[in-house]
Parts: sequence; C-alpha cells; structure tokens
Amino acid sequence: MRDYRKFYINGEWVDPIEPKSLEVINPANEQVCGHISLGSKADVDLAVAAAQTAFETFGFSSREERIALLERIVAEYKRRYNDMAAAITEEMGAPASLAQQAQAAIGIAHFESAVGILKNFEFEQMKGTTLIVREPIGVCGFITPWNWPVNQMACKIAPALATGCTMVLKPSEIAPFSGIVLAEILHAAGVPKGVFNLINGDGPGVGAAISSHPGIELVSFTGSTRAGIEVAKAAAATVKRVHQELGGKSPNILLPDTDFKKSVASGVKHVMQNSGQSCNAPTRMLVPHQNMEEVIAIAKATADSVTVGDPNGNSEIGPVVSELQWNKIQGLIKKGIEEGATLVTGGLGRPEGLDKGYYVRPTVFANVTNDMTIAREEIFGPVISIMGYETVDEAIAVGNDTPYGLAAYVQGKDPAQLRYVASRLRAGQVNINSAGMDLMAPFGGYKQSGNGREWGDLAFYEFLEIKAEIGYGKLAAAE
Repeated sequence: MRDYRKFYINGEWVDPIEPKSLEVINPANEQVCGHISLGSKADVDLAVAAAQTAFETFGFSSREERIALLERIVAEYKRRYNDMAAAITEEMGAPASLAQQAQAAIGIAHFESAVGILKNFEFEQMKGTTLIVREPIGVCGFITPWNWPVNQMACKIAPALATGCTMVLKPSEIAPFSGIVLAEILHAAGVPKGVFNLINGDGPGVGAAISSHPGIELVSFTGSTRAGIEVAKAAAATVKRVHQELGGKSPNILLPDTDFKKSVASGVKHVMQNSGQSCNAPTRMLVPHQNMEEVIAIAKATADSVTVGDPNGNSEIGPVVSELQWNKIQGLIKKGIEEGATLVTGGLGRPEGLDKGYYVRPTVFANVTNDMTIAREEIFGPVISIMGYETVDEAIAVGNDTPYGLAAYVQGKDPAQLRYVASRLRAGQVNINSAGMDLMAPFGGYKQSGNGREWGDLAFYEFLEIKAEIGYGKLAAAE
C-alpha cells in the first residue's frame, strides 16, 4: 500500500495546507492500492512562489549546468527504472512488459534526447545589428494524464529544464504513483530547490488554479479536448501561453496496393496496445470496399488473438484505467451496435474468465460510416472501426472529416501515392507504412487536437520567449 500524501514543494516533501485524501484504485483488481492528497489553490500558490524564486537563478543558469543536471537525471532514472515501471503497472494497468519496454522507456528517452539537443541548440542569433535572444519563458504549469503518464510528464519537464524554466506539475490523480517516483528521481539528481514542484489533485482543485494563476507564464496540458477547452478559458484572463495536446480519432488509410495481411494486423495491434488508451491510436481503418471481407477476416483473427488479463502476467493488454473509463467504453460499444455497425468480434462486458478488474474485450466493428458515434467520438479503449471507400480521394476526405487532427496513418507500396496521401491529411503527424517512433519528430495536433508541439528540438521553442536587442551589433565597434 503506497502512501503519497505529501507534495514536493521547494525541494521538500510537505503536508498539504488543507488535508484531503483520495484512494487510488488498482484497475486490475479494483482494490485500493494507495492514498494521495488532493491539493488546493493555497498549495499551488506556495509552489508557484517557490518556482518564481528559483527562476531568478535557474533562469540564468548556463547551458553546461543544465546539461550536467539532465545527465544526472538520466543516471538516477536508470537506477530507479524498475520502480518506475512497477508504479505504472500498478496505477494504470499497463502490462509489465509494456511498462518496462515502452512506458518507462519513453520517459528516460525524453531526458536523453534533451541532453543531445541542448548541446547544440542556438539561443542567440545576429540579424544585422540586432541580437535575437531566446530566453526561458519563466514558471510553467503542467497538467498531465494517466494513459502514458511518465511520457507526458517527461516530454514537458525535460525541455523546460533544458531551456531554464521552473515548473509546477499536477499529475493525474487517477495514476499518481509514477509522478511521485519521478519527483524522487529529480530530487536525488540535484534539481535546485523550487525548480520542480509537484502537487497532486483534481482538475477543479489544482488544475484550474494552475491554469488561472497569474504567476505562471505557460500552461501545458495533455488530456481530453473538453478539459483542454476549460484550461484555455481559465488561462485567458492572464494572457499566458497555452500549449495543449488533446484528443484524436486518427484515420489509417490502407491503399489498394497495400499488403492487407500485414497492414490490417499491425493496425489492429496498434489500437489494442495499452488497452486502446493512446490519443494517436489509428482507430478508423479505411479500406477499399472490394477488400472489405478480406480485411474483416484478418482483423477478427488478429483481435481474437490478443490476450487480456493480469498486467503482471503474460497478457498483451491489461485493464483500462478506471470504472468511469470502462463504463464510457461500454456505452460507446453499445452505441455502435445500436447504430448498425457490424460487430465483428468483442463487444459488451468483460472478456471470458475475468469477473474483476476493468477489462474490455478487444472489439472490431466493420461497415462503419463516418456519421456513426463510434467514428466521431474518441473511445479510448481497444475498439477499432473499419470503414470502406471507393477512391483514394474519398478516403482522404473521410480521414479528414473529424474535429481532430493529432495523427494519421497511410499504408501502401507506391511512393508517389503515399506522398500524395500524406500531403493531404490534416494531422500533426502522418505515419507512413508503420514507421518506427522518432523522438525528433514533433508531436501535436491540428484543429481540436491542440496547439504547440512536443518532442525533439521544436519542443524547446514552446518554453522560450523572443527578445530583440536592437543595436547590439554596434556595441563591439564602440568598444
């Protein structure tokens, strides 16, 4: 049983100003596995004050100092790697193999990539006699979700530290353990007092206070589009910079010349990974009408082969994160059936043999049209919708017919056609032929999938202000 009722403020573990505890539920067995405290505006005020004081020195730290700090974080993260993976499995149900090989791994990767980028990043540039300077924006507020918890914390914290910013983090109250482990890593690595602060809590109690706080210059939020809108509204009064990575309903266009056996299987597996709880999952598979029956057979066989069960065992997917999430997914599966989509496999209820835990049956719908609820709403579960098309241009139009634009996928053999489709898809990332992850590729969305970019060198710019020192170049001549 984990007891994490203290907050990390100004380099110390402190009690909340107004004690209020929350039980954390293990989604695999529905049992209480720990306790945290729910913070308040008063706690946020303390953390922001600490971050403001720390910025007076850390904001002027040298590149070399920050490189050394990030390298110490990487070393300490490696020492605590197994602790991080175990925390993720317990808090949100990721299978131990996924937590080890992907969830914990991507967290450390962001710190490692930040080191490499920082070594060569240009903070200053002369244009004529004007010096263009990129300076740290100041105190940042981070609000992060539960689905890839350390990934979404690290991809904000690493570039913020690299550029000289200080910060206040609110991890998800549903999956808070990994945030505590990360705070312990940062403390042991010697992050200066006040540079990093952590307050647990919910959206109304802490998230809103961070978003609206006049002492915070930037708020970076990852989560649902609905919640992102509220963050933006709360931030508007103080005219702070708002960075958001929100929902997605990503199309996966399988071109007529693709290897359907390979592409369908990989597409289904991608959706099922992490129990479908990935904002960039390719949940709308678009295939030529003439290949629909072939695709349905492959998709069914693939989904039926996915093992669901105890995340500490050998199952490919574990539970979804909470009862609330489980109920939402069940409601959307029911909606798909009611609206006339063909239920190929899966469906309502828990998988056979699992009567406890928030497990969802790997589900495939076919003959889905883009006006159906399951094609419009982000389900965030192991559910895929197969849709037919006549022409490639129709597939592109359907793919773009969504309020979201986080990611898109295209599979095929003809390079010219692949480039054509990729150029016309309205999404922040377009993955071609299941290309592997690229840490330097900017991550973020078009439309209601958010604004700004994370990952790689472009993430650094989100945390920098631009100053023009006019006449700077003439000073040398005057000396």
